[in-house]
Amino acid sequence: MLPVQSSDKGLYMGLVAERAAAEYGDQLILLDHDLDLFPDAGRRITYAQFAEFVDDTAARLHAAGIRRSEHVAIHKSNGLDINIISCAVARIGAVPVQLSPALDGDSVVALLRRLGGAHLITDTAKLDGSLDGAPLRDITAGVLLVAGTRPGTVSLADLAGAPRQEPVVPHLDLPALMTHTSGTTGLPKLVVHSARTLHGRYRPQAKLFDMIREHETVALHVSYVHSRMPLALAVLMPRNHRFLVMNDADPQRAAELWAEHKPGFIESHPNSFMEWEALADHPLEPLANVKYFSTTFDAIHPSTMHKLLHATRRSSPVFYQIYGQSETGPLVGRAFTRRTAQGADGRCQGYAFPGDTKFRLTSRNGKEVTRENPGYIDVQAAGRALGYFGERERYDAQVHGGWWRGMDLGYRTDEGCLHLLDREVDAIPGIHSTLEIEDTVLGRMDELTELVVVPGPEDTAVPVLCTRDDVPLDRARWAAATAQWPQLAEPVQMKLEELPRTATMKVQRIELTARLRRRAVRQPS
Repeated sequence: MLPVQSSDKGLYMGLVAERAAAEYGDQLILLDHDLDLFPDAGRRITYAQFAEFVDDTAARLHAAGIRRSEHVAIHKSNGLDINIISCAVARIGAVPVQLSPALDGDSVVALLRRLGGAHLITDTAKLDGSLDGAPLRDITAGVLLVAGTRPGTVSLADLAGAPRQEPVVPHLDLPALMTHTSGTTGLPKLVVHSARTLHGRYRPQAKLFDMIREHETVALHVSYVHSRMPLALAVLMPRNHRFLVMNDADPQRAAELWAEHKPGFIESHPNSFMEWEALADHPLEPLANVKYFSTTFDAIHPSTMHKLLHATRRSSPVFYQIYGQSETGPLVGRAFTRRTAQGADGRCQGYAFPGDTKFRLTSRNGKEVTRENPGYIDVQAAGRALGYFGERERYDAQVHGGWWRGMDLGYRTDEGCLHLLDREVDAIPGIHSTLEIEDTVLGRMDELTELVVVPGPEDTAVPVLCTRDDVPLDRARWAAATAQWPQLAEPVQMKLEELPRTATMKVQRIELTARLRRRAVRQPS
């Protein structure tokens, strides 16, 4: 395999839209929501309008006193204007810090304290909700609102018409963006990206789209605060793709949108794809025109891929599964077809991207790394982040001789495929792989919409599950599907919305474990 080389180019978020609009200004971006910052824009905007919004917002931010290299935290209600604001912040040379709308107020305050005097862009919904009572004046350089007014804040609406600014192009290796980790193990870490590392993440994703000959409409339902979203803009806009940006993953709403716009490419989180399995038999046939499915956030269950691939009428559809981490970007991937998806090993994540990523397996106990004795997955990636803001030692502790150790466990097959078994923190004594159990059982029980196996009281392996339409679990079918794992505790059934999730819809397993243990303490013996 070729050695991994850092990129010699930069990805400048503040220039992506302007450059694309110069060539494809009339191309459309479709929305399922209104923009808080530009409420009159409607739900069909052109590339040229998007570029204008970025330039306009950059002017307003400069008029508000934000300058080069300053940190600007963005924590507002969901919407594509999160990315308009991020691009605008980058355009004036400041550093956007994208904080998930799903973060609780205490976590936002803790991250703002860590940043030490950042500007905060938010909305009245957050000020009246999760940030109500937060000491924002003491921990920020100022609070800016995308709409509306509050005492002691600056309204961006009042700064409309501010003088336009020439874009700033910082050095390749200076901080250009901060995102955060999923927070599945506690307070999220702030991940620092540069223009060079963003371009390193861009490269494998751009190569994927360059292989797609058809000019497809792309439907995106991904976290606006994940590094994937600015990269999606950087991949799609210069290639003149029409794309649909979705806030709402509700299956019925998705069915209506896709029946109208007929996307040929859908990208989302694995859990959203699981919800959309119900659309395979929908009378509107919303998946009929889909040629490509893609997920870059987590492993996806083979049964989900199988159902979706068989719901399209396109010939030879493909499901791309790409495994990556917040700190590194995409690492390995592979494509599944109608013929290969159902019988696939759900633990197989794929192969490294030549020239962009590579991986090795490192033993935890001095013995050979095998399926029965999984090791640490160490990686090299052109897109590896610069570090964790304010936590240099924590970041450096995961670097081993130039390799990044993300604390996932797995092994390599004879064919060179990376198999992911579990995160080390999620491993349960006596269970070979919780993810493997989940894959298998979900493939056996169509009525399940989610299944996670987590450590319960006394470290027992507790299956937590959700069913379609919340129907009671058929205990006989469950017993048959799980007979090979007698060590599993009694299942706990929940509603899908009750599961704690991250911004990319991953189940927060540690929080779920904590809830199960608190419940056990409250129950009488």
